[in-house]
Amino acid sequence: MPQTDKQVCIPPELPDLLKQFTKAAIRTQPPDLIQWAADYFSAMARGELPPVRERPDRVPISTHAELTPELLKVLHQRVGGRLIVHVDELAQMWKVLNLPTDLFDSVMNVGRFTEEIEWLKFLALACSSLGVLLKTEFKAQEWSALH
Repeated sequence: MPQTDKQVCIPPELPDLLKQFTKAAIRTQPPDLIQWAADYFSAMARGELPPVRERPDRVPISTHAELTPELLKVLHQRVGGRLIVHVDELAQMWKVLNLPTDLFDSVMNVGRFTEEIEWLKFLALACSSLGVLLKTEFKAQEWSALH
């Protein structure tokens, strides 16, 4: 490759952008890094929150992440207030967060959802799979709000 005398100009925001992306990838541990990176930068370009795990201390030992209130919050933010979400779009968001496909399928079956998913119903069913963990967290939040 021929060498030129031209100075390469690095945009000043590039190092921080790459650092944030790298941290997010390490926290999220996506199964398909290329697809996750495409989703990450697409969300950033649209001014949306990228599909990132919020807490790095919850890296799963198994192949799939565990559904947590934090991941449900990320999904809810990604849906962005819409009432209806297409099944393919939601399935992709679920996959990007490395959540178990059997749980997605279970929520889909219980809710009898088809192509168009009523987001709040899906969210409620997904929350119900959290069981005691979610109840405990909400009780703690209610207690904090009262005192």
